[in-house]
Amino acid sequence: MFNHTWSAGRAEQPEANASNSTSIFLAQIASQPQWLFGAAVFLVSVPVFIEAPLVRHLPLVSLILTGGWVWLSMMLMSRHQTAVWGDLLLGFSGSWLAGSLYWGCMRWEPLLHLPVEAIGLPMAIWCIQRRQWLVGSWFYLGSLLGTAVTDLYFYLVDLMAHWRLLMRVEPELALPIMQHAVSLVKTPWGVGCAAVLAAVLLVTGFVGLGLGMRREKDLHWWGFSGAVLSTILVDSLFFLAAN
Repeated sequence: MFNHTWSAGRAEQPEANASNSTSIFLAQIASQPQWLFGAAVFLVSVPVFIEAPLVRHLPLVSLILTGGWVWLSMMLMSRHQTAVWGDLLLGFSGSWLAGSLYWGCMRWEPLLHLPVEAIGLPMAIWCIQRRQWLVGSWFYLGSLLGTAVTDLYFYLVDLMAHWRLLMRVEPELALPIMQHAVSLVKTPWGVGCAAVLAAVLLVTGFVGLGLGMRREKDLHWWGFSGAVLSTILVDSLFFLAAN
């Protein structure tokens, strides 16, 4: 019996060491805000191309995944070494929930996009006022700001009708609609609006970075800036795909 217990203890020890090593590694990179900025860019950019097809074909699965993200964020926040990453993931969970609801149920109406994306706004404001979960709250605000600017561009360039059509036709019929939408984007008005709104995002993002550099402990500014600036990257990728 003693040998069995001793062997089991030895078997569990590598797992505990591996878990501790992972936590220490995450804590070390969290102390370098550039990693947080990069994670924010990743969480805005890459999941867009994962969640969109998932919601289109398996909307319920995408919605259920929100619970998984929240659970993982709480697990990470329960340990001091990984609390920052859990905080960031909680903000991402709010964006994922909004995306699942809109693209799964209401994607045919672009005017509902921003209201649905803002579903977590009251919670984010409440957390900021209480100085809790700041990284995730500011990440969510940055992501929401990027969404608002993108939607404003669609409105200014008169792309809302194209949005509605694209959400209703079969994929093989989407090409002519996309081509006409791109022709509007390439007009002087479309290019000018894109330049002005991109400048707004750039200035906002770099102001956030400046605040983060001045106040090293305020990691939330790095998450906010990453979310804002990555909007330009995502919109550029969609434009290239449309072309």
